[in-house]
Amino acid sequence: MTRPLPPGLPVALDDSVSLWAGGRVATGGSPWRLARFKDAALPHLSALRRAGRRGLAPGSPLGRALARQLLDRGLAHPVPAPRPGPHPVTVVVPAYRRADELGRCLTALAGLPVIVVDDGSPNPTALRDVADAHGAVLVRHSANRGPAAARNTGLALARSPFVAFVDSDCRPEAGWLDTLIPYFDDPRVAAVAPRVVPDCADDLTQAGTKADSNACATGALARYERARSSLDMGTAPALVRPGGKVGFVPTATLIVRRDAVDDRAFDEDMRLGEDVDFVWRLDDSGHHVRYQPQARVAHTPRLAWTAWARRRHEYGTSAAALAARHPGRLAPVRASGWNLVTLALLTRRKLVPAAGSAVFAAALLRRGLAGTPSATALSATVVAKGLSADAIAVGHALRREWWPVGLLCLAASGRSATARAAAATMLAPVVADWLTRRPAPGLDVVRWSVLRLADDLCYGTGVTASAWRNRSLAPLLPDVSFPLPQRRPAT
Repeated sequence: MTRPLPPGLPVALDDSVSLWAGGRVATGGSPWRLARFKDAALPHLSALRRAGRRGLAPGSPLGRALARQLLDRGLAHPVPAPRPGPHPVTVVVPAYRRADELGRCLTALAGLPVIVVDDGSPNPTALRDVADAHGAVLVRHSANRGPAAARNTGLALARSPFVAFVDSDCRPEAGWLDTLIPYFDDPRVAAVAPRVVPDCADDLTQAGTKADSNACATGALARYERARSSLDMGTAPALVRPGGKVGFVPTATLIVRRDAVDDRAFDEDMRLGEDVDFVWRLDDSGHHVRYQPQARVAHTPRLAWTAWARRRHEYGTSAAALAARHPGRLAPVRASGWNLVTLALLTRRKLVPAAGSAVFAAALLRRGLAGTPSATALSATVVAKGLSADAIAVGHALRREWWPVGLLCLAASGRSATARAAAATMLAPVVADWLTRRPAPGLDVVRWSVLRLADDLCYGTGVTASAWRNRSLAPLLPDVSFPLPQRRPAT
C-alpha cells in the first residue's frame, strides 16, 4: 500500500536510529534493520538529523518520498502538532459489571458521544443507571460474549470517521484526542494508541499507612505495576508491528479509522489476545498502527496477588490461538544461528573458537556491505549488538516460555557453568531494567527481581498451558536462521 505523505506533516528520525558512513547507512527501525541510502537522500537525512525531535516537514516531492519510506520502515515517526477539537469520534466502552469503574470512565469522557456495550452483566440495571446519568447510549448482550464481541457491537453502531475503544476501567487524560487525532493526517495510519499507565497512587498511600505484611506486599506490587505495567508500552513513540520494539498495543484505549476496519474487526472466537490479533492484521493489510505516549490514559490495575498472578497467566493462554492465526510470529526466540554458536562457545569458556565464530559472522555481513564506507566497523557493531540481543532473548524465554528449563538452570547454577551462564542471561537483564527504570523507593533490586520473575513465570505457565491444551508446540519453538550476505539496493 503506497500512499504519499501529505505536505506539511512533520517527521522526525526515531531516537533508535544510528547513521553510518556519512549518512549512507542507517540502523534501527521497526523491526530493527540496516538500510542503505543513495546520495540524493543525504541532504534530506542531514536536515532531519539537525531538526531532532521537533521534526521537519519535507518541502519537496523527493523529501516526502524519502520521509514516506522512513516512516514505513519505522526509522522515523510523524510529529504533528496537537489540534483542538471537537473531533469526529465515537467512543465505544465495553463493560461487564463494575458500575463504579464505568462511572469514572464516563466522567473522563464527558462531552463525547459514547456507546456502552453491556456484555451480559448479571445486574444490568446498575450499568444502565450509570450510562443514563452520563448521557451515554447503552446496548446489551443477553449473554457474556467477550470483549471482542462487545467492541464489534459498538463499532457496528458508530458512524463517525473515527472510533475510540476505551475499557471501562480506563480514564483518558484531558487533551488525549487533541494529541492523537492529528496522527491520522498520514493516510496509512489506521489506529493510534496512547500510553496506558496504572492509577495506583491511592493503593501506595494506603499500603504505606499499614503495618501488616499483606499491606507491605500490596505496596510492593503497586510500585512494580507503576514501573512495569503489562499495558504500559513505554515512553518512546513507535510504529507498532510484529517484531518491532513495540510489537502490539492493548485495546484498553485505541482509536481506529472507521473506514479501515469492517464491522467484525475483532475475532470473537478469542477471549484474550484479540487486541494483538487485531493490530497484527492491520499491519498485514498495509496499514500503520502508531503508539504515542504523549497522550496518557489512567487504568485501574489488579493489585491483589491472586488476581494479578491469574491475569498474567491468562494473558499467556492466548499464545496458541495467536500462533495458529499468525504462524511463526510467536517464536519465543528469533535468533541468528551464528550468534547462538558463539554464545554456546562462550558458555563453555571456549574463548578462541567463540571469537572466531563472531569474526566469521562479521565477515559474512561485511561481504554484504561491500563498497560501503566504514563497512568493517559497522559489521562488527551489528554482530556485537546481535549477540547481546540474542542472549537477552534466550534469557527472556528461559524466564517465560521455557520456564521449566529456566528453573532447572537457577537450581543448578551452583554446580554447572552452563547453568550459571543461563542464569546470568535470565537475571542480568532484570537487574539492568531495575537500574534503568529506578522504580519507587521501597522496591529494591531483590524485590524487583522476585516480582519480575513471578511476572514472567505466570505468563509462561499460561503459554505452556495453551500449548498443551491445543497440542501445539508453535508457541514454544525458536526460530533460528543462518543469514548469508545479500546486497540490497539503496533507498
